[in-house]
Amino acid sequence: MKKGIVLLGFCLLFITGASAQSWLNKLGNAAKEAAKNTVERRVEQKAEEVTDKALGKAEESVTGDNKSQRSRTDGVEGDSSDGSDGISGSAVSSTPKLTSKSQYDFVPGDKVLYYEDFSQDAIGDFPQHWTTNGSGEVKTVNIAPGNWFHMNGEDAVYCYMPKIEFPDNFIVEFDIIPDEVYYHGIEFTLYQDDVDSPKELNSDLYPGTAGLHIIPGYDGWSTLGYKESLDWIRGEATKNPVIRETVNHVIIWIQNRRVRVYHQNQKIMDMPTNIYPGIKFNRIRFSGWDRNSVPYVTNLKITTASPDTRSKLITEGKLITYGITFDVGKADVKPESFGTLKSIADVLKENSAVNVKIVGHTDSDGDDAKNLELSKRRAESVKNALVKNFGIEASRMETEGAGETSPIAPNDTPVNKAQNRRVEFVKL
Repeated sequence: MKKGIVLLGFCLLFITGASAQSWLNKLGNAAKEAAKNTVERRVEQKAEEVTDKALGKAEESVTGDNKSQRSRTDGVEGDSSDGSDGISGSAVSSTPKLTSKSQYDFVPGDKVLYYEDFSQDAIGDFPQHWTTNGSGEVKTVNIAPGNWFHMNGEDAVYCYMPKIEFPDNFIVEFDIIPDEVYYHGIEFTLYQDDVDSPKELNSDLYPGTAGLHIIPGYDGWSTLGYKESLDWIRGEATKNPVIRETVNHVIIWIQNRRVRVYHQNQKIMDMPTNIYPGIKFNRIRFSGWDRNSVPYVTNLKITTASPDTRSKLITEGKLITYGITFDVGKADVKPESFGTLKSIADVLKENSAVNVKIVGHTDSDGDDAKNLELSKRRAESVKNALVKNFGIEASRMETEGAGETSPIAPNDTPVNKAQNRRVEFVKL
């Protein structure tokens, strides 16, 4: 049974990703080095240029604009310079090239269930809401802002202690920086605790009564659904693996038994039956695979999924979204915001008489005046993205910054602060 599932997964992968994978294999080590250099160059680019390029790349996955095959390795592109759409040689075959269309369908939910950025923890301490059978500490890094949990224990597990009652449909996101020797260095597990023998620290290979392992590897992705006394349900993909010594944003969308994984603005996996039926997840855990690899993790966020954008904006007159995100202290719209922006643009295109006001909000950390100015710039960046990338008329949108003046939750915990950092669309 295991071999059959694995074979089917590889067949599907070959059909959908063979061209891109062949291109990546040819690129080899040069592409990996180019990817790292590209990330470094992005830091020096203008905010508007970064936003346009990132959103444009994500839009290709929806429009099917792939005249030249592009690497999805964080900004490395393989455009042909001779006008031949990537076909080498002087003669171009009359046979049409194979092209395909897909959809970047990730849109975060409208309720934050959990958020952890380790901002409440002192540098050098072990995070107060977590436990382990190894070691770890909160650190800062030179390539990204904020606090990062360095999971540097040998063959250790890291369990979040309070239970989280997950709905059937939810989304998990986190940022991870693999170190220079990372291969399969970390495993993220969602599981159902055993009610008869609950464990705050569960170091079992397959914790709880059932669960799902998700393994972001340097050479690809793996998922493994499990349940006591039953066979594994496996998923495999080699598309868009994580990049070492770079911030990787991982998105996992759980919808009943269905598992979708996103990375670098692409859907990596879509497994319709990767979870055994009837499971109610209530625990999360990271565990180390490679004793030589010690990755960094932060910005772990869990939200509900599939908000009704149309109903909330058109019928209720107000849409609060956590799907449009920014780096700390910056107004650049991040690439993973594409799905949310597109859903809003679709509603505006279908309702041409509707105008909106875009309002940016921050939490209370930092200077009040700077937060107000930052929220104004973020609202303007959202408007610009809708105009430039989706063709929405600028005259239909107003912008406003509210800073920290209109919280919807106390600014006392990472979860509540995450709820206050939001973008609102108000129907005019």
